[in-house]
Amino acid sequence: MFLIQILLPASAAPAHERGGIARTRAELVERFGGVTAYTQTPAEGEWRATDGHVTEDRVALVEVVAPAFDREWWKRYATTLARRFSQEAVHIRALPMELLDPESA
Repeated sequence: MFLIQILLPASAAPAHERGGIARTRAELVERFGGVTAYTQTPAEGEWRATDGHVTEDRVALVEVVAPAFDREWWKRYATTLARRFSQEAVHIRALPMELLDPESA
């Protein structure tokens, strides 16, 4: 199993981006059966551009659990999200995970 996390822009998001997060959540529920979106208190991020300028932003974390990681599907979806949110790229990470079963010893 994999925990797949997506960082989406959340700072001062215009209406189309706020709608974009809702649309993204709906798409992920349809494909994976569930989603968790941390949108109430966006995380703060910053990065250094190639010209040395540091840019700050606020991001929402959206995550799903999937039985496998389909790299090609996620590459296509990352491109879709980048267009949706007017970004050069969208950061997606996949982490192997194990769900704990309280019934097992």
